[in-house]
Amino acid sequence: MSGKTDQAGEELRSDESLMTAVRDGDFVAFEALVLRHQRMVWSVAFRFLGDAIEAEDVAQEAFLRILQAAPRYEVVARFRSYLLGIVSRLCNDRVAKKRPAYVQDLPDPADGQEPPLALMTESECRVDVRRALANLPPNQRMAIILRYYGDMTYAEIAVMLETTPKAVERLLARGRALLQAALRPLLE
Repeated sequence: MSGKTDQAGEELRSDESLMTAVRDGDFVAFEALVLRHQRMVWSVAFRFLGDAIEAEDVAQEAFLRILQAAPRYEVVARFRSYLLGIVSRLCNDRVAKKRPAYVQDLPDPADGQEPPLALMTESECRVDVRRALANLPPNQRMAIILRYYGDMTYAEIAVMLETTPKAVERLLARGRALLQAALRPLLE
């Protein structure tokens, strides 16, 4: 069979198929999963935590937990949802222990006024969005990150947050309203 291969040389198979192979002791399949998802996992953790080193720690811990749980793995949902559920819980645990460092480390503008959004650099905009995200309650923050940065459905987010799709809809609506209110002064 001469199908496409990913970076680990593993035949491109579904994540669920690879994870089933990991359950059966195939560490090449585990490497393929890590290579396939490490960027997405780090990105979600970074957007939630705002700290690259903490995001790396969360990513490593998530994959370690995947490996440790492999003997009990059963395909009941998409692997990506399973993985992001672990990332979500790890991020929430870290936030419960402390506030994100970048919120405390950012200096206020010299004149006390935020510049209009049109005059801000892309980097400044990202910092303000991260700051606004960091001030959301953890469940709203994770719902927004998973929906808009992780491209997850309401049902998938509901599984990860252990709630209902309707509750996810409400979390997203409240989170968007709070973000809009926090970022509104930048548009004026």
